[in-house]
Amino acid sequence: MPNLRANLDKQPSLPSLKWFNFFVYGTVVLFTSFFPLYLQDVGMNKLEIGSVMSVGALVSIIANPFWGIWSDRYQNLPRIVLMMLTGTLVLSQLVFQAHTYEMVYVSILFFYFFQGPLFAQSNTLILSYIEGTRHGFNSFRVWGSLGWALTAITAGPIIEWAGVSVLSYLFAALLCAAMLALVALPKLKASIGTAPLPFRGLQQHFRHPFFLGFIFFGMLVALPNTMNNTFVSLYITELGGSKSIIGLAVFLSSILEYGVLLLCGRYLKRRISVLLGWLALVSALFVLRWWLMAGATTPLSVAFIQILHCITFGGFFYVGTQLTMLLVPRPYRSSGQALYTLCWSGVSGILGGILGGWLYQYLGAQNMYLSAGFLTLIGTLGFAFMWLFVSRGSYHPPAETEEDALLQHPASSN
Repeated sequence: MPNLRANLDKQPSLPSLKWFNFFVYGTVVLFTSFFPLYLQDVGMNKLEIGSVMSVGALVSIIANPFWGIWSDRYQNLPRIVLMMLTGTLVLSQLVFQAHTYEMVYVSILFFYFFQGPLFAQSNTLILSYIEGTRHGFNSFRVWGSLGWALTAITAGPIIEWAGVSVLSYLFAALLCAAMLALVALPKLKASIGTAPLPFRGLQQHFRHPFFLGFIFFGMLVALPNTMNNTFVSLYITELGGSKSIIGLAVFLSSILEYGVLLLCGRYLKRRISVLLGWLALVSALFVLRWWLMAGATTPLSVAFIQILHCITFGGFFYVGTQLTMLLVPRPYRSSGQALYTLCWSGVSGILGGILGGWLYQYLGAQNMYLSAGFLTLIGTLGFAFMWLFVSRGSYHPPAETEEDALLQHPASSN
């Protein structure tokens, strides 16, 4: 035991890995929060902006398994991630140099191919480095949250002072910092690997209407969230807000999210009825959030409404991931998680950008948020009905998961 403790104490703290996550998340928040302003500055309307921003979700369907397979094949994850960062850096500059809709659209297709899977690959990188050590995943992932929040609130005043064109330089600087942090990491002995065929057995899920209902109602709630992520910066600007207010809004929307995830992990029981009830409650908070956004009259009020994002988004996707594990038979959980991610992030991301752009362009921001509230309300009622169905004992888990359900709560399979 003393020797084991001594070995653990000698393990490196991996500060470069923490900074790598900080800078990677910082680059992503720059792009998601301020790039729509750049597109508006070069003359694009709301529908065009929404369609450009939705491309990332479409490309990720191909890019994520592509980079996962190459990582497994070459077993050199840091080098693969360095290639992705290099491609992101080069193509981002092409995107910022493009001044027509066609040029932006084509260049951003290739940009997202490198940038889109960075989150997934950075998570795999963390898990690979900490495997067999005393380190926990959250101690590194929190640096990503800090990078997201602090970059947003710092970049706002800089862009306000220097103009939106400075965004390309900030993006390049953070990417270079991430690359330096990656190069400074010690040699990785082995990667934990990723699943190259996550959709294997996908057809099995269409035999379970309860799970498909869960996916459908989740999409109705996730789609408006994409609308907001894409257009909230333009909405703040339309209300007379500055780039600093935009940075503040992003900061407030993310600074407490990590705490919400920790609380969910600690106190939420892994029971289908409990998680469905929480999902219905979080979805109801989404409805409140969109109705508040529709009635907002000042940019500062929009910024403070974004605090609800910490609870709604954090709780929604945490519970969704846990419910997928309980609703899907054990042999098909990998493909179940893939379907959950594809629909709640991918499909909703594509539709959210295009539908939100159309609504904003032709009906205005207030009507876009009212429509978001209506869609979310349908999803909320759907989750509430599912919760009632389970609470009354009418739902029975698929045969492969009955044993798991009984082990988790012996008194009842629900």
